[in-house]
Formats: sequence, C-alpha cells, structure tokens
Amino acid sequence: MLHALRARLSYWLARRLFHWSWWVKQPRGWRWLEGQFARMAALGDRDAQSFYGHILLFRGQGLGARQEGLRLLRLAGEAGDAKAAYQLGLQCLQGDVLGAADGQQAVYWWQLALRAEHPLAAARLARLYQDGAPGVEPDAAKSAAFAAQAAIQR
Repeated sequence: MLHALRARLSYWLARRLFHWSWWVKQPRGWRWLEGQFARMAALGDRDAQSFYGHILLFRGQGLGARQEGLRLLRLAGEAGDAKAAYQLGLQCLQGDVLGAADGQQAVYWWQLALRAEHPLAAARLARLYQDGAPGVEPDAAKSAAFAAQAAIQR
C-alpha cells in the first residue's frame, strides 16, 4: 500500500515536471521522469499507460520502445481510454515493418474510441467506410451512419 501511494505521488510530481522543458532536457531528469511513468503504468493505471504509451510511441528510441508504447496503448484502450484507442486505430492503418495495414483492426479500435466518446472516432469510421481500406470494403450505408453520428457529436 505504501509502495502504491509513493508511486502515485511520484507520478503526480513527474507529470508536473514534464511541462518544464529545462527538466526534460536534462538526461538524468528525463530518466527519472520515465521511471515514474513506467512504474505507474506497470501498476495498471490506465491514464499512465496511455500517457507513457504515447510518449514511447512518438519519442521512444528504437523499435522496442515503439512496441512497448503500442502494448501500453492497447492496455489503456481496452480499459476504456478514448485517446489510446483512437491512436491505435491510426497505427493499424499505417502498418509497419512487423505487419501490414489492417482496416479491420482500425475499425475495432475506433469503435472502442467511439464508445469512450472520442470526438474524431465517428468521422474516421465514416471516412474509412467511404474509402475502404485493407480488409474493409467501402460501405455507403455505414459511412452515412457514422457521418451522421459525427455531425451530432460536433
């Protein structure tokens, strides 16, 4: 219990220090921040998994960091984090060296993001069904339904 409280306090401080560019630019400061983000994500905190997953995906060094970022985003997305689910949908359509683009996976993640009320998920699904993608045939009816839902959310 004390370990979890200490982790939460350190994570709270790390999130505040993350906005101070001079701290982030210091190698020791950055390593400390990453340690706090990683510890809180390892404890299963959905918000920490999403936050650190995004950092690793976009600022991590190497394929291992990218894969760990995607893993953390999957955990957060499955737990109901809208931003993580939306980002995973984008990544599914891009593909990478480990796999080709997958429209069906993008649909899955964007539907989760839509349920979590992400403001862009319905518009992305509408465009996906309008244009089609690998594994997803164009479907005018689904595209129109998601476009209408996107218009309501605005």
